[in-house]
Amino acid sequence: MSESLGVLVAMIVGGIALLWILLYFIPVALWFSALVSGVRISLIQLVLMRWRKVPPQVIVTAMIASKKAGLELSRDELEAHFLAGGQVKRVVDSLISADKANMDLSFKVATAIDLAGRDVFEAVQMSVNPKVIDTPPVTAVAKDGIQLICKARVTVRANIQQLVGGAGEDTVLARVGEGVVSSIGSSASHKAVLENPDSISKVVLAKGLDAGTAFEILSIDIADIDIGKNIGAVLQMDQANADKNIAQASAEQRRAMAVALEQEMKAKAQEARAKVIEAEAEIPKALAEAFRVGNLGVMDYYKFQNIQADTKMRDSISKPPSKPKGDIK
Repeated sequence: MSESLGVLVAMIVGGIALLWILLYFIPVALWFSALVSGVRISLIQLVLMRWRKVPPQVIVTAMIASKKAGLELSRDELEAHFLAGGQVKRVVDSLISADKANMDLSFKVATAIDLAGRDVFEAVQMSVNPKVIDTPPVTAVAKDGIQLICKARVTVRANIQQLVGGAGEDTVLARVGEGVVSSIGSSASHKAVLENPDSISKVVLAKGLDAGTAFEILSIDIADIDIGKNIGAVLQMDQANADKNIAQASAEQRRAMAVALEQEMKAKAQEARAKVIEAEAEIPKALAEAFRVGNLGVMDYYKFQNIQADTKMRDSISKPPSKPKGDIK
């Protein structure tokens, strides 16, 4: 009895397992759902999808959604996109959304955008509802030297035809920042920019900054402008300090050259005095030699001594009298 019960339980479990395998490879419920939705697909195709590693649920659901939205999508195209690594559901949702918004978006373009790594459904939504991008603070200097810090808001709409190969938000922000700097830098005064901030928007929009990008710039609005430093005054102060340092260095160089010249002149004077002393030391020898050879007599020597004494007397008379050490006035 127990053996027959065990056999019965095994048969029931085996039957359930076999039924699950059959329903897995032959999704009858999914086929029936497609049939009642007006999507014609055979059970054999659903089985072959399993063998091709394509989930039938994803393909059939996408076909049903597109059929109900009035779009005719090929099963082979959907399978090919899935096997290529694309997101079938996002592509179908984007096609339905574009069709409802009367946008010209083909299946080929949508799959190309999806395979390029961009969110095609978000792109379609951005085409319908433009996106506002806040730029980081942009610093620029007007011609009068006053620094201005500007923040802008860029309203963009996705350009479906440029999503593949088009530049992204970073490029748009960089170009807008460049246009703001150029506009402020060409202004004669920062007051003119503060009075008419819309002049920045007009100049930037006229440059066609959205060329080659995945977006279409609708408007550029200046959200805030703050006054920064007086760059002109700072530069003038830096230039004045630089000129002062150059002048100080030049004066120090001239002073060093003067000191060196003075030392050189002192050395030459000392050398000259040494030569004079050396020459004076030769005088007694010359006098003695003159006495020996008879060129100088005694009277001539005394006359020479008188001349020297007279010269010393004249020198002492020409000098001012010195004060006594103890005389304090």
